[in-house]
Amino acid sequence: MADYKEAPLASRPKTLDPNEYFNLSLEYRRAEEERSAIRSNLKLQYQTQLNNPHRKALIEDPALNRWMYARSHTYPHFKTTFKTSLTGLLFGVVPVVVLYYLFKTDRDKKEVDIKAGKYDRRFSLTS
Repeated sequence: MADYKEAPLASRPKTLDPNEYFNLSLEYRRAEEERSAIRSNLKLQYQTQLNNPHRKALIEDPALNRWMYARSHTYPHFKTTFKTSLTGLLFGVVPVVVLYYLFKTDRDKKEVDIKAGKYDRRFSLTS
């Protein structure tokens, strides 16, 4: 960290700030140690459940359960924003309108050519 050289157009990342490592208060260090102890205890419990040879039931992983719930319940928590509305418009409405316009103008042009007698329809089964 001491030999880290900052870029001329970018600031130092917060993770490389020396104040985050060296000038920590005692309360902050104690809280970090408590969180670390809780995490390591949870990891140990999960590993012992996972490696139990006499295990009969499934192992419940709360993080995986929360992730699966969030993946399957997206619509009740969906928030419309300008970006989502624009995306829906660009990928949902605009292609339908453009395709309708292209097919309609092509068909109208073909109808005008048929009525004028300029369109040759030899052996055509579809048009």
